[in-house]
Amino acid sequence: METENTNANAHKQVIEINGEAVGVVVPDAGTLKFVAVKYHVWELDAQRFASADAARHAVLAHLHGTPASRGRMQGLAA
Repeated sequence: METENTNANAHKQVIEINGEAVGVVVPDAGTLKFVAVKYHVWELDAQRFASADAARHAVLAHLHGTPASRGRMQGLAA
């Protein structure tokens, strides 16, 4: 399991769901940008998150078809 860093200035982190890598988050403009590596999460590609945990939550929501995964800047304060 990957190390959890919530800081947007952290290094890239692999996002895994059930042991399968589905994407990575990379620091970009003070946030973490999600880069999809699996087709079933492609709709989340290039979305920005406050933390790797927020990105993981959005991936899970997307896979379960819930609205929480839609829209930009997930997990960021307004």
